[in-house]
Formats: sequence, C-alpha cells, structure tokens
Amino acid sequence: MKLLVVLSRMPFPLEKGDKLRAYHLVKRLASRHEVYLFCLSDQRTAPQDEAHLRSFCKHLQVVHLPRWRILLRMVAAVFSRLPFQVSYFHHRHAQRAMDRVIESFRPDHVLCQLVRTSEYVRRRYALPKTLDFMDTLSKGMERRAETGPLHLRPFFKAETRRLIFYENLMLDLFDHQAIISAQDRDLLYHPGRDTVAVIPNGVDTDYFNAGHLPGDASAADKPYDLLFTGNMNYPPNIDSVLFLVQRVLPLVQAKRPGTTLLIAGVDPDQRVRDLAGHNENVTVSGWVKDIRTSYASARIFVAPMQIGTGLQNKLLEAMSMRMPCVTSGLANNAVGATPGESILIGHQPQDYADHILHLLEHPGERERLANNGHRFVRSSFDWDRSAERLDRLMTGQPAHVPAP
Repeated sequence: MKLLVVLSRMPFPLEKGDKLRAYHLVKRLASRHEVYLFCLSDQRTAPQDEAHLRSFCKHLQVVHLPRWRILLRMVAAVFSRLPFQVSYFHHRHAQRAMDRVIESFRPDHVLCQLVRTSEYVRRRYALPKTLDFMDTLSKGMERRAETGPLHLRPFFKAETRRLIFYENLMLDLFDHQAIISAQDRDLLYHPGRDTVAVIPNGVDTDYFNAGHLPGDASAADKPYDLLFTGNMNYPPNIDSVLFLVQRVLPLVQAKRPGTTLLIAGVDPDQRVRDLAGHNENVTVSGWVKDIRTSYASARIFVAPMQIGTGLQNKLLEAMSMRMPCVTSGLANNAVGATPGESILIGHQPQDYADHILHLLEHPGERERLANNGHRFVRSSFDWDRSAERLDRLMTGQPAHVPAP
C-alpha cells in the first residue's frame, strides 16, 4: 500500500509525546508499506534528523512554517471557525505542497496525526483516510479553561467550542479514527465515538532498561529521591511540577528535610526554572541527551498530573526502568495499572506526600511496586501490537480494536 502520513511535527528527535507515537508507528508501518512522510515544522530541522527518517521512509518532505506566516494565520483565525491550533498549522503554501504530493504519489491511504493536520485532506472525499486523534484536544482545552489564568479563560473557552465542533466534523469526514486510550475516546463529544479504535502507545522495554545503561549510569547510589520528566514547556507538565514543588514537596520536607527532586526535560518554562532558585533541593536539568540516565538517578517517579489528556509516556518509561511510580487518577485512567499493586494514586497533596514518605522509608515496598509496574508495562504496552492494530484499521479490518 502507498501510505501518505501527515504530521504537524517532524517526529525526530524524540523529545515530545506526539513525536514518540508518530515515530514508532510510522517506522513499523514503513516496513510493510511504501510511506511518504509529509511533515510540517515551525522550526528549522537538522539534516541528520531528516537523514534518519529517510533511512526507513521511502519519501520525506518537510514544509517549513515561517513565524511571520504563523502570526498572520493567528490573526486571520479570529475571523474563522477553525480552531486556532488547526489554523496555526494550515498554510496555503503547505496546502499546495500537499496537493502536489497527492497528485504525484497517488496514495492508496492517508494517515493524519492530530486534528491539526486534517484540514489538508478533509476535502479529499474519495481518498481513503484515517485520523489518529491521539488525544481529545477539546477536553484538554476545556480543563485549561477551568484552571488557567483568569485573563486567558475566555480564549480557552472559545477554543474549546471550536475544537469540539471540529473534532466532531473530522470524525464524520474520515473513514477510520484512532485514539490513544479508552478514557480519551469517552471524552469525545461525538455520539459515534464508540466506533473510534483505541490504539495505545507502546514502550521499548529493551531500551528503557536499567541494566542496559552505559558506564556507571545504572549504579545503585542514586543522587535524587524524586523525579519528574517531560516536555517542560507543555502546560499540563508545568502545572504538574508546580503542584509537586509548591504543594507536595513542603509536606514531604517537613518530615524529611533533605528530600531532593530532579525535573528533567526539554525546554523548561521560566516558571519551572524558577523552582530551582527557590528550593535548593530542586534541580532543573533541561534537555538530557539520554533520558534513561535521569530515570536511573532517582528512587521514585512522581507525576501528579492535574490537567491534560492522553497517555503519559513518562509513566510507561519509568515503570519499564523499574521505578516505583506515584501519579494521579487522571493519568492512571489512561494507563490502567492496578492501584496499590503496580502504581500508587494521589488525590490531595497529603496523599502524594504520604506515598512518597512511605516509599522513601521502605526500600522493600519500592522494589515490590517497581517489579509489579515493570511486569505490567511489559504485558500491556507494545509498539508492534499497536502498529498492527493501526495497520488492520487502515486496511479495512474491524475499526473497533480492543486495547490490550
């Protein structure tokens, strides 16, 4: 099959969740089909990154979106019904490039990731196409409208309404749809949401393996007690670490003053960087060449996610690295680990503090939780299985593919 894949970002390097999902699924699909990878990018891309993608994709085109064009699109979006994040990525010069690709490549099927890219093919009614919603963006925006700064809430509410309308429209226009978790599927507002296939992410348990780290990175002596990782410019991650440092950590340090926290991840927001300046036991590392070294350097992984949607890859990676994990019910709803057995769940700050203190004081409990979590991700999350489900969906197999 000649498969055209449309992404809002070039899926390499792997520093963001949408890139991770796209990279692993596309790489596996490219072993079965002739893939034309069409990527938008609001940043300049490195030649070596493009070369890496060409090593398994037969065709690659990256369309650059200059900042001045994006600014004009945002102004025009005020007078449009399109969601702002769809307008951000939809440009005439990119649409012309897409039209040329379709005419020359003549794909048998189109796969779009996120509704951000669906505008490019929405009017190609005769062309078979699949939309990977990935997350329910409308619900994530709705939560930001409830918790965000007061002066931004009217914008978030307006964007929520636009996203709900647009997600519903795309569900009608695309032949097949996929989403990352049953929780996200159930948050869609379309009455036909049950037809959307749940295709979870996987985790490379061979790569995220504490015993496979270079040098002494896997040493037993861990310099940090707690760890949080992620794209640190992403609002749900910013919200999570602010909650952790400002509301949970003081309760922990009241009983264990020297408790340390490492916050690792690309592009930390100024509010995140400021956390290290206000607490000497908090370290903000920024981008890390090998994120496994961050996992290996701490005793407990804590992700108190309060907003956002989708599946938290950070939790899968931490469990694969045999780290005991403490998270929110919101995050675990997508993961599906058994509370108290494979993961610990917090609700209020005191819940998180109690879990952390208990684990720090009981190494045997840390080991039990870590081992159970490791077994859970190995049995439940696999990129090969996810790619197989997506392939079956696109090639006409039953659309509703059960999650593992």
